[in-house]
Amino acid sequence: MNKDKIRNVAIIAHVDHGKTTLVDALLKQSHTFRDNEAKMQETLIMDSGDQEHERGITITAKQTCVYYNGYKINIIDTPGHADFSGEVERTLNMADGVLLIVDAQEGPMPQTKFVLKKALDLKLKPVVIINKIDKPASRIEAVKDEIADLFLELATDESQLSYPIYYAIAKQGRAGNTPDLDDDLHVIFESIVNDIPAPKIDERAELGAQLLVAALAADPYLGKYVIGKIVRGSLKKGESVKILQNGAKFPGKIDQIFVYKGLGKEEVTESTAGDIVALTGVGKANIGDTIATVSEEALPTIELEPPTLSIYLGPNTSPLKGQEGEFTTSRQITERLNRELETNIALKIVPEGLGFKVSGRGELHLSVLIETMRREGYELEVGRPEVIYKDIDGQKSEPFEDLSLEVAPEFVGAVSEELGRRRAVLKSQDATATGTLRFSYEITTAALIGLRNELLTATKGTIIMSSVAAGYRPVEEHYKPERNGVLVAFEAGTSTAYALDAAQARGELFIPPGVPVYQGMIIGLSNRKEDIDINICREKQLTNMRTHASDGAIQLTPYTKLSLEQCLDFLMDDEALEVTPKSLRLRKRVLDPIKRKRAARSL
Repeated sequence: MNKDKIRNVAIIAHVDHGKTTLVDALLKQSHTFRDNEAKMQETLIMDSGDQEHERGITITAKQTCVYYNGYKINIIDTPGHADFSGEVERTLNMADGVLLIVDAQEGPMPQTKFVLKKALDLKLKPVVIINKIDKPASRIEAVKDEIADLFLELATDESQLSYPIYYAIAKQGRAGNTPDLDDDLHVIFESIVNDIPAPKIDERAELGAQLLVAALAADPYLGKYVIGKIVRGSLKKGESVKILQNGAKFPGKIDQIFVYKGLGKEEVTESTAGDIVALTGVGKANIGDTIATVSEEALPTIELEPPTLSIYLGPNTSPLKGQEGEFTTSRQITERLNRELETNIALKIVPEGLGFKVSGRGELHLSVLIETMRREGYELEVGRPEVIYKDIDGQKSEPFEDLSLEVAPEFVGAVSEELGRRRAVLKSQDATATGTLRFSYEITTAALIGLRNELLTATKGTIIMSSVAAGYRPVEEHYKPERNGVLVAFEAGTSTAYALDAAQARGELFIPPGVPVYQGMIIGLSNRKEDIDINICREKQLTNMRTHASDGAIQLTPYTKLSLEQCLDFLMDDEALEVTPKSLRLRKRVLDPIKRKRAARSL
């Protein structure tokens, strides 16, 4: 297809501002599906992963394609959560313009600033869509002013200060040039065709074709796909190519070429510069590599923000290892992590002890990996998340983040107290049209660990919060998390209601009766600052003596079942988390109580 008839556009926004919902409407209104097809009744069509549906967020960037009035529109749906910004960085390289979606009530948020900065740095043409204008507390004019201020702050040249603005209710599939909307998304399609430029390509066809690998995918029948935009020349089926990788060169041959059509792909024999394609037969290629036919000049690699958090991940070493998982050995975990590195390029993995030090963008980034491996049948042992420090100009520096919070007035005191304890610095405070208060803080990444769960509890689950990395600064004082001690199982066996009834007077329980426990396993949170070893498997002795008090039914307080993220936040340095397909078990690193006390005294 002629490049002038191609448009490559990425959808970018803060989390939950309506990116994927807008893509749903574009797919349906471009007649990508038949009127009687099941997809016409579905929502969040592009979020195909189980965790994406469960968490209600986009985790991996997706590509799709629609046709409008003879134009081919390649659409890239990107994540909105800051922890998955690596997905945004690598896929923006395939786009020539972006649709920036902004909530009509919330306005620009921390991730809005991050994704827009990346787009403007790449000289991508922005189109602004103010979405959800039907919200009762929408503030369209104020949001327009906030967007203008954001562009003034981030623009790299004067031309970027001129951008079209449209209004939409993506859920209803309606948009317009003014808040008086049309009945469809006609103006959005026209904007993509007229406001987004045709692909920029290298006209030096004599140097052969070039493609920068921006994504990878796998197929059980065809194997590994290499995905990217052709920036020069054309690629043909069966053509021999060179894979340029970190100064090295590998031979390859294109087996098949696919272009996107709706949610699927269709095979073609040739594709030209400007189009986004998926290739098979070049399985040695990784993200950031260059596929070339003639020239051996590599394209600039994709620059990524460094990871800020690390976590120990290794084989399960508990007494119950191997009972619930299919993959338990260090070799199997190594192979799985190496496969993850092929597509999850924001991840860094370094061997450490029996396992690995896995570094990522945040708690959610790491917990999604752990949960994915757990569902695939892996047994793991996981440590406490740790901040990654950098040496800058001879000073030890730590990452910090811009934190945005929206909270009801009755919870402001509890939120402010918790943030004060974590030494967060208040930058701004505003009242919203809905009666809530919006705060902006600066906080270290170390102090951010575990904050979400604390604030959700303090605000009865009503707080809205998000953060985005804001750079590094010299370490002034290490943040030390505070927590009571834990209730630790003193011996192995099966927990009993009789023993738990006695234990619940000493703290908050994490397990019910009838579950296997082992020595050193954490079964609850103590009421005191120190740990308490307790026999959780003790049974009631049967005697001929009867008393009114002892013959009553045991009444156990419902136990607290922690999620994966809550378990990670709970951990201290001398503790670990056992992760299996069926269970999450908190434990002490040193299981024997005598050895554990000796180790504590030696510190």
